[in-house]
Amino acid sequence: MSQELIVELVEAGVHFGHQRQKWDPRMKPYLLEERNKIHLLDVGKTVEQIQEASEFLSKLAGKKKSVLFVGCKRQAQDAVKQAAEETGQFYVNHRWLGGTLTNLETIRKSVNRLAYLESIEKSPDFKKMGKKELASLNRERAKLFRNLAGIRNMEKAPDALVIVDSARESIAVAEARKKNIPIVALVDSNANPDLIDYPIAANDDAIRSVRTVLRILIEPMIARSGGK
Repeated sequence: MSQELIVELVEAGVHFGHQRQKWDPRMKPYLLEERNKIHLLDVGKTVEQIQEASEFLSKLAGKKKSVLFVGCKRQAQDAVKQAAEETGQFYVNHRWLGGTLTNLETIRKSVNRLAYLESIEKSPDFKKMGKKELASLNRERAKLFRNLAGIRNMEKAPDALVIVDSARESIAVAEARKKNIPIVALVDSNANPDLIDYPIAANDDAIRSVRTVLRILIEPMIARSGGK
């Protein structure tokens, strides 16, 4: 176990869980102690979980498999997008659209709609459209882009998910389990780790904590795949 890694995680606040009253009893094996009514996570176990999860993800990268990074809370949005872009993978960082995994055909229709709206200026009907209609279409385009930008090229279900805050992203977890897609996820003291194939006990509410864990996870992926 790397002492340097433990220090890095502690400095990033990875060990801070939720208040005692919000805890999920199934997280008990990953808790170290309670301090000021706040649960502290066992960083030693977090390190072991990160190592196991990163090995799994790096093997996928080596086989050119696809991974979908998911994190729609404010603290995770930028980190999730950056992790996906650095590994050449997919991401959802604004809103999980129901059916993203279980009804991908409908998602692909929305992607086609986005492509149409982006090329609408080349349409013969463009000059016939009024300002209100164009404004409405522009709003629709912006909304679709925000939700689909990270998965517009995802034509089939991914080979794995990496989720920040498994409790919040419960729909994504449920869809992945239904499709038997392995899940790597940051699980805070309020989450159910039994739903996750590769749970990582970690603070999922602090930006620095999220960034640190994701960075450690993707470094082997980048090395295994030969770079960005």
